[in-house]
Amino acid sequence: MMQAEDLLKQIAFIKEIDKVKFIQRKTKLFNSDRNENDAEHSWHLAMMTIVLAQHSNVPIDILKVLKMVLIHDVVEIDAGDTFIYDTAKSHSNTDEERVAANRIFGLLPKEQAEEFIAVWEEFELGQSNEAKFARSMDRLEPLLQNTSNNGGTWREFNVDYHKVYEKKKVIKEGSTSLWNFAENLINKSVEKGILKKV
Repeated sequence: MMQAEDLLKQIAFIKEIDKVKFIQRKTKLFNSDRNENDAEHSWHLAMMTIVLAQHSNVPIDILKVLKMVLIHDVVEIDAGDTFIYDTAKSHSNTDEERVAANRIFGLLPKEQAEEFIAVWEEFELGQSNEAKFARSMDRLEPLLQNTSNNGGTWREFNVDYHKVYEKKKVIKEGSTSLWNFAENLINKSVEKGILKKV
């Protein structure tokens, strides 16, 4: 009986998170003018985690990182996507996101709900080795997209080098080698004129 109840809750959650596919991000797909959605973003981060895990500064629990990158944006079903360079609204954890996490993960059986909320919180805090690497993935992907799109959202929203550098340097906390690669890409973007240094 308990197992049947759990299954119904889990199916309800699975149906609810389908809405992640409708959350449009500002960033566009590689070499494209189509905006990425949150589900595509999360899938890409999961693949990046598997492919790039060897570059982590320290050994990490890959399954835990995968959980983080797959669920970190689920709260945007209710809270919406906040553009990382938004000047009106903070990109850091908000009360809206906390309410969303409680509602959406709360659809799951109690134990699972608590685990998902804990994983989401760990990602948001960014202090564990797994969270640091997950956040590296989260910051690297849009950088790769923007460099493939002639500046992408940097150009579209007039984002300068200093803002990009400030937001992207968190990559170093999870992976020095990926940060070296990213920093080089940022500098090359300035040289190419697709990122302005004012």
